[in-house]
Amino acid sequence: MSERTLLLAGNWKMNHDHLEAIATVQKLAWSLEDAKLDDASCEVVVIPPFTDLRSVQTLIQGDKLWLRYGAQDVSRHQPGAHTGEIAASFLSRLGCSYVVVGHSERRADNHETNEIVAAKIRAAVGHDLTPILCVGESLAERQDGHHIDFTLGQMEESLAGFTAAELDGLVIAYEPVWAIGTGETATAADAAEMAAAIRQRLAERFGDGLAAATRILYGGSVKADNVAEIVASPDVDGALVGGASLSGPDFAALCKAAVGK
Repeated sequence: MSERTLLLAGNWKMNHDHLEAIATVQKLAWSLEDAKLDDASCEVVVIPPFTDLRSVQTLIQGDKLWLRYGAQDVSRHQPGAHTGEIAASFLSRLGCSYVVVGHSERRADNHETNEIVAAKIRAAVGHDLTPILCVGESLAERQDGHHIDFTLGQMEESLAGFTAAELDGLVIAYEPVWAIGTGETATAADAAEMAAAIRQRLAERFGDGLAAATRILYGGSVKADNVAEIVASPDVDGALVGGASLSGPDFAALCKAAVGK
């Protein structure tokens, strides 16, 4: 039986202003309490836009909620003349636990390479932020049968130059690009196959200790009615949830389904 705690992270993307964020977190907390979920059963994380982080921090810390929160991106630069960038040190001071790096939308819309992603991970771990590294193939790569090699290559290049000690706590989210926001979902068997391949490659590159400790999530049209089957695999340790996390009660229902309550 794995000792890795189930992690359910809600990536809000560019949704919810700070007032909507407060309402969503409040409803999520109430719904989780009604469902009798707590941090002993799973770890629940909200990942709002930058403009919501201070409001989310105030609510979670002020009301002593057991939820955690993180950011959707981080700059690879130190504070300075980088207009529009958000430094890792800023996120750390706001109490963020996690930061998403290498999401496919960032890779596509902002032309982020694996080298840039590696630099962002370096910035994150330098300020005690846990990276959620996103990797995953396009439909063409899957149809060509290259999906495992492609995804493992993304991961290895994004983690190039790191030691196992530096990556303690790392989270990897497998998100096949063709399943993000499309309504299409990789099967539980697909998710299990990729998670096992990722864990094996981590063991080969960084040793059995890091491979055993790293939580591997699945992301891509995850909902309350499919999450239990997805996380049933011994190598899948949770989900990176998109649209289903925008409603507090809906996200709580998904968390309840994931833990089997």
